[in-house]
Amino acid sequence: MPADRSQGGRPTISEVAAEAGVGRATAARTLGGYGYVSPELRERVLAAAEKLGYRTNALARSMSTGVSHTLGVILADIGNPFFAGVMRGISDASRARGFDTIVLSTYERLDEEVAATDVLIDKRVDGVIIASAAVGRDEVKHIRAAMGRGIPIVLVDRAVTPLDLDTVVIDNRGAAREAVEVMISAGHRRIGFVWGPSSVSTPVTRRALLETARNVWTDGERLRGYLDALDDARIPLDPELVMTGPKTEEWATQEVARMLALPDRVTALFCTETDAVTGALRAVRAAGLSCPRDISLIGFDDSAWAAVMEPPLTMIEQPVRQLGAKAAEVLLDVLDGGEPRHEVHTLSSRLITRASVAPPGKGTFYSQQSKP
Repeated sequence: MPADRSQGGRPTISEVAAEAGVGRATAARTLGGYGYVSPELRERVLAAAEKLGYRTNALARSMSTGVSHTLGVILADIGNPFFAGVMRGISDASRARGFDTIVLSTYERLDEEVAATDVLIDKRVDGVIIASAAVGRDEVKHIRAAMGRGIPIVLVDRAVTPLDLDTVVIDNRGAAREAVEVMISAGHRRIGFVWGPSSVSTPVTRRALLETARNVWTDGERLRGYLDALDDARIPLDPELVMTGPKTEEWATQEVARMLALPDRVTALFCTETDAVTGALRAVRAAGLSCPRDISLIGFDDSAWAAVMEPPLTMIEQPVRQLGAKAAEVLLDVLDGGEPRHEVHTLSSRLITRASVAPPGKGTFYSQQSKP
């Protein structure tokens, strides 16, 4: 046994070659995945590598072949259940086709996204999936830099208008519109939008809200769906019923408390994130009110806890794993030699109707079949 092996060192290519009875160059070509090696010699080298416990240096292999069999993933917050589900879909689809994944979180900060992109370029990933916080042309230089190096990019969860890239999203506008329509059908006219733009110029107008909401694509699409439903029902927008400010559970609680204290108070709440739902429920209970007797509520991102709440909450179920899997499949098809399609691939959500919507002030369950 070689000296370094007896001391617990990692096996080397030379040791694998000696075990297989081949030259070092043949072992290197086999383990590095480049050049021609006869089937017989390849089998001998792989058997020797397995016997010795040899592991290929992935970085060295990528430098010699130009392929790392690794995808880079940049998400807003991997701790968020939504993005955790998206990552699960990406990982499952990638692993099924022989690819590993490296994931980095940005917390919706563009500087973190730029840094994460640089890291993945240095890691020599074959392609990147990004849930980007970029908006204008001046904010996509890092993505264009990666593309300039020949790294294909697929966007997930949100579109970036200046970029003509394959993008995998959910029909956020349609989902929001459907949810608000349910509340309107139950008789509500004072419907709050919880989790709106982080900041907005004054006076607060429809245009100002939409201009600010475009900072995150999903926010803008959900706000547009809310406005679509109001417009269809000829209900005028009341800016007092749209939350603005920090996107935190604590701020959602404060904003809903403000809406509940209005002379013509809110009677229904449309919450566009999980933390917005919990913040809204805290405010409702702190005010001594109950759902749906006093306040109706529909939220985004269905979960197990929503079904066991009292009352069970009507929620929008997003196909998060399918979203991630589709993004990975689109990217992997390009890596397999396909041409980028430069399309927006839109997946549908589902409204899960439970017991959190009732006519204003009546508390009678408003029943509607769940829609696919």
